[in-house]
Amino acid sequence: MSLARRWPLPFALLLTAVACKDQGAQAPEPGSGGAVIGAALSLTGPAASYGAQQRAGIQAALDEVNQGGGVKLSVLIEDDASTKEQGITVFQKFINRDKVSAIIGPTLSNTASAADPLAQQAKVPVLGISNTAATGITDIGDYIWRDSLTEAQVIPGAFKKAKEKLQFKAAGVLYGNDDVFTKAGYDVMQKALADMGVKVVGTQTFAKPDRDYNAQLTALIAAKPDVLVVSALADNAASIVAQARQRGWTGPILGGNGFNSPAFIKNAGAAADGVMVGTSWNSLSQDPANQKFLAAMKKAGVNPDQFSAQAYTGVIILAEAVRQSGGKTGRDDIKAGLGKVKDLETPLGKFSFTPGRDAQHEPSVQQVKDGKFQIVQ
Repeated sequence: MSLARRWPLPFALLLTAVACKDQGAQAPEPGSGGAVIGAALSLTGPAASYGAQQRAGIQAALDEVNQGGGVKLSVLIEDDASTKEQGITVFQKFINRDKVSAIIGPTLSNTASAADPLAQQAKVPVLGISNTAATGITDIGDYIWRDSLTEAQVIPGAFKKAKEKLQFKAAGVLYGNDDVFTKAGYDVMQKALADMGVKVVGTQTFAKPDRDYNAQLTALIAAKPDVLVVSALADNAASIVAQARQRGWTGPILGGNGFNSPAFIKNAGAAADGVMVGTSWNSLSQDPANQKFLAAMKKAGVNPDQFSAQAYTGVIILAEAVRQSGGKTGRDDIKAGLGKVKDLETPLGKFSFTPGRDAQHEPSVQQVKDGKFQIVQ
């Protein structure tokens, strides 16, 4: 069953209005009160598995915020189709036609690098919920924020913990060279390996449309690494891991942020077992905010992941920004409110922004065991 069918939009809720192109809902009436937020999500294309989880997280947080009283939010959801071009079109619609107070998304850093400058120029706050490129996102300008930790904040710690556990000394590296996110992940991985004294015995590349990675994997395995290191989106990652196992690779695999999706495990099957990856979300956290998030996902019949947690957190952050601005919902009011968010209780932990408007909270490491991600203690 598709996520859209399992997760109906709550048209019956008086305080919540969500417009999705694929479901034909209408935008909230002007003057209805509260902040109208645009959400550009990858509901189709290579990043669709992430966008579906983000939509679920946004809706759960909206229910919580609007039922809690005090702050009123509505969200217009549009599909950015995992492309720069569609992302730009969606941003133009949000900015000029819908007159939104702020924008959540887009899903991919690649799309954000093209669309965010439009919001910066129009002075519309953007909160990225899955843009992890180490540079080039918040650098766009002072209206661009994100609650997603960068690869540079997650990968070094994850690799250090993996090295302590696995004792590897040589690595073979495979990364997507046609995407800002996967290339940025590779850059951080390369530095992390060098800082740990791990020798890179081979490096191979691929592009998002590729489905056959046997030539690259054959070359890497022949170099006799202790570990394979991969920076890829979930769809590519699943095929890479499956094909590596088919080529006889039985050693460990370290992934980048793109692996953090149940879709990766589902599509890779048993081949995913043992894969390790850094994550922005500790699923085992007993913090009340995380337990509330887990309960909301369970009620919706959704298997939560890092992307739904970050999306949920994004709505909570914007609600807090409205509170911090005294209930005002203008674009500059929300921008000012975002600057006052500090130690906010969220599923990601206590959340603050760095002076550069990047996320600040503790990352974790997880490993695939028995068909699901488990936190490495």
